[in-house]
Amino acid sequence: MTPVFPRNDSRLLPSRQRVILAGIRSSRAPFSEVDEHLEELSLLTETAGGTVVGTFVQERSRRDPATVVGKGKVGEIAQASEALKAGLVIFDEDLSPAQARNLERALDIPVLDRAGLILDIFAVRARSREAKVQVELAQLRYLLPRLTRRWTHLERQAGGIGVRGVGETQLETDRRLIQKRIAHLVSDLRQIERERSQRRKRRKETIQVALVGYTNAGKSTLLNALTGAGAPVEDRLFVTLDPLVRQGHEAWSRFLFIDTVGFIRKLPPQLVASFRSTLEESREADVLLHVVDVSHPSFEEQMKTTRQVLEEMALNQKPILTVFNKVDRLGSSIDREHAEHLAPEAVFLSASTGEALEDLRRRLEESVAEETVLGRGVLSPSAGSVIARIHALADVMGSRMEDGKLVIRYRAHRKDAAFLERLIRESGGS
Repeated sequence: MTPVFPRNDSRLLPSRQRVILAGIRSSRAPFSEVDEHLEELSLLTETAGGTVVGTFVQERSRRDPATVVGKGKVGEIAQASEALKAGLVIFDEDLSPAQARNLERALDIPVLDRAGLILDIFAVRARSREAKVQVELAQLRYLLPRLTRRWTHLERQAGGIGVRGVGETQLETDRRLIQKRIAHLVSDLRQIERERSQRRKRRKETIQVALVGYTNAGKSTLLNALTGAGAPVEDRLFVTLDPLVRQGHEAWSRFLFIDTVGFIRKLPPQLVASFRSTLEESREADVLLHVVDVSHPSFEEQMKTTRQVLEEMALNQKPILTVFNKVDRLGSSIDREHAEHLAPEAVFLSASTGEALEDLRRRLEESVAEETVLGRGVLSPSAGSVIARIHALADVMGSRMEDGKLVIRYRAHRKDAAFLERLIRESGGS
């Protein structure tokens, strides 16, 4: 079976698709929050190649189970879509397959939710084999429960935002074929992860620092400043999908930096699951740099989103250093004081101008010194359980046989190193 989803930007529309956005405001939500969420949805739409021609917001205490918004609002959107010649409506809410189907019948044009839009952007941006497999897997998992709805609209909308991954030839595809494709992609990802794991093992002698954070926070710009990597930098969402690993240059040479995919509010669970192997790069890091665009009006919410994803990935126990980036864009000293109150230990810098990068290096050096120590154990080769514990709790940097003994060099967190030293002594080693 041929791959279902796109492989390059050639599927972008020759003329930008006209899009209407729709959202819900609960009675407790401030208007500013709704405006910020819809502004982000607008940026996502533009990133996908669409042009926003209208926006609708309905205040509701609870979502309509059939159409999310009420019948009256659906009618308003239908009239506007016809008058504005819109070809797509995107909701800032997650839509169930039934809700999407009901809305499409009422509006007579395709309807997409936020998750579907993000998946579409990833489909266009995927470049490496790993990213393409991950995105296709996520889109298929998203598509499967919506298959009946897709059959209704694909033929006349193939190539539009949200359906770029599924061409006309897939109209005959049934659930069995999609499930078979999913199984094949899962197998491919396991092989890719095995290959990635082997590459990680070869990097153990270097201190690894993973850059994590909200999309467009400036992670790639910071990576370039620290390594000279020349990674693509754009003022757009989701420029980086593949982790980029680069050695620090000059004063940063003892560090290996890893640029990772950015997070976003309501990140589709299908993407989190599919990109798990990519995010494993962060799991192997000694320190996480949480890069925050401190100039963004919603930087607090963006920080919260990143922390939630790190917690879901069980990465929140690692040493995390908060980096408030783009300080050159801060409006006033009051804004900085507010950020300092939220994260007193954070480093304030500008990756684009180079301001305060030396402060970051000093803090990284301190963090690594505080958290990890080098260890050396001399053991009998028959001490299998102790050797296994060393591999489980530490990064083994090398081993060799010497006078009939196994000599292991490792790096571990302080508490683990103390435990391993005691274990080695108790086994008769040194």
